[in-house]
Amino acid sequence: MEHDEHAGHGASGSPRRYNWIFVGFLAIAAFFLFTEHRAHLLGALPFLLLLACPLMHLFMHHGHDERSEK
Repeated sequence: MEHDEHAGHGASGSPRRYNWIFVGFLAIAAFFLFTEHRAHLLGALPFLLLLACPLMHLFMHHGHDERSEK
């Protein structure tokens, strides 16, 4: 009785292997994007904090209406 060890496997490799390769590529791309644009990102940080205040006020006070105070 012969057994084929490669039965069910494609010739190009397993999908899991390609998922790990894709995750590795995304990690490398994220690293280079962060290192190259760090000055831009950190320079915008104070403005993002100022923008967070009115956005938090709008979205976190959604339950304050006249009916909920009774």
